[in-house]
Amino acid sequence: MALVGVLAAACGRGLADSPLPLKTVADIQLPGNATRLDYQSLDPRRHLLFIAHLGDGEVIVVDTKGRRVLVTIPDIKAVHGVLVVPELRTAYASATGSNEIVAISEDSLRITGRTEGGVYPDGLAYDPNTKHVFVSDEHGNTDTVIDTHSNKRVATIELGGQVGNTQYDPVSHHIFVNVQGLGRLVEIDPLSNSILKRTPLAGCEGNHGLLIDAAQRRAFIACEDNATLVWLDLRTMRIVKSWTIGDNPDVLALDSRAHQLYVAAESGVVSVFSDAASVSRIAQAFLAPAAHTVAVDPTARLVYFPLEDVGGRPVLRMMEPEH
Repeated sequence: MALVGVLAAACGRGLADSPLPLKTVADIQLPGNATRLDYQSLDPRRHLLFIAHLGDGEVIVVDTKGRRVLVTIPDIKAVHGVLVVPELRTAYASATGSNEIVAISEDSLRITGRTEGGVYPDGLAYDPNTKHVFVSDEHGNTDTVIDTHSNKRVATIELGGQVGNTQYDPVSHHIFVNVQGLGRLVEIDPLSNSILKRTPLAGCEGNHGLLIDAAQRRAFIACEDNATLVWLDLRTMRIVKSWTIGDNPDVLALDSRAHQLYVAAESGVVSVFSDAASVSRIAQAFLAPAAHTVAVDPTARLVYFPLEDVGGRPVLRMMEPEH
């Protein structure tokens, strides 16, 4: 297939390609091989970006202000998820290859602990009230609950199907989990580790990516099996609207200052939505192969895309909104 045909197919089911409202500020060369990069997490106060280099089994730490790599933290086998918790001065990474959750000190940038994480630990969320980390055990069909004080597993919540991303809602103080094997969004009370509600997501196949827009009381869900983004009202727990987007959507990020929502897909397509009261798509285009992970620093007005292969090397692409 010609390049134009490949890009048109990647943009998802015949959708028109509209340029992204972003311009490249810098490409920071990352260490290691041109292998898969996964989740990332930013501590904006320290200007530290933690990137899961899944293919190399390590976490890369980037100084976003100095625009340089600080350190590579090895021995985190097949690392998928990463979540920095600034109040604990700690980042947590899911080492899927060894089924562990690895704690990393923000001060020393070294591993400080390991604990069991289930069968296939992936996404992570933090509840500041219980000070527990909730881990998507994708193949174990559970959420694993870890006490950050003892760094031990304290509960396992049975979900009944393959698990997607897990997120914390600071308004309800509840944990929300995509159970993609059942097409449901599950709401958990982190105080009792009990399930409060199971919401079916009609028209969403493979609900994996999840973002809680707490201020607007809504959730955005990326449905990887039918290339769909869903807007769910958290007050009524009903779907408001859905859009067809790039194939295999994965990670979502919200720029609360620019009021823009980014959806990155395995196909390399990035979709941008207005985060106004009435959500609308404003752009969609192919960015780069496997550009499936995105993070935002609203204060610095920067958007981060780790790209696994740019001229044979992994790169962190830093971009800024054009408006």
